[in-house]
Amino acid sequence: MATIFGSTSFICHPLTKLQLSSSQQSPQQQPSQVPQSPTQETSSIKSEPLKPTKLITTPESTDWIASSLTRRFGLGAGLAWAGFLAVGVLSEQIKTRLEVSQQEANTKDVKEEEVVLPNGIRYYEMRIGGGASPRPGDLVVIDLNGRLQGNGQVFVDTFGGDKKPLALVMGSRPYTKGMCEGIEYVLRSMKSGGKRRVVIPPTLGFGEKGADLGSGVQIPPNATLEFVVQVDKVSIAPA
Repeated sequence: MATIFGSTSFICHPLTKLQLSSSQQSPQQQPSQVPQSPTQETSSIKSEPLKPTKLITTPESTDWIASSLTRRFGLGAGLAWAGFLAVGVLSEQIKTRLEVSQQEANTKDVKEEEVVLPNGIRYYEMRIGGGASPRPGDLVVIDLNGRLQGNGQVFVDTFGGDKKPLALVMGSRPYTKGMCEGIEYVLRSMKSGGKRRVVIPPTLGFGEKGADLGSGVQIPPNATLEFVVQVDKVSIAPA
């Protein structure tokens, strides 16, 4: 037994057979037996998310159709909106013309009769307006002629071809251009298109101190004022 196991032929023969068996393997089969390195596994994992990119290319092929429909819809909507604005502007112009025509139709001249108010204001209705009455916060455009009672000195006058009317926001302060608290009080009961001759006491005019209106125009203390007021337009004040 020792001779057999200790013989050279018995020991070398299995080794030679193992070497032959390993050398007989084809090169094509060796990579299948070699385990993949971590980098290879990572690269295979990273390559998997790239598959959905094929799905993204599908809607891109029809993008020009969606864009064309969107452009067509946008153009149609734009034309519809432009038409809506045109109709709105036209209807507003028609509305304004109707209001002006109604105002002119309802405006009438009357015989002047004196009206005395509890606060001391006296006025004479010259023409009753047929338009809207101003409310707090409304913009009122008026023509105004004001003079001092007694000497007749004119301190404000917007009547005339090239003269600009005055604008007043009801309830706002301070007053400008010769207007005073009495004027605003009178406007509350007037309508667009109306005209009045008004006498305002000093307490609702420029009071005990008077006023300096500039350009050398002075209102003396305790002056009684006479005005001719005409309401040209009543509208909502701009924001």
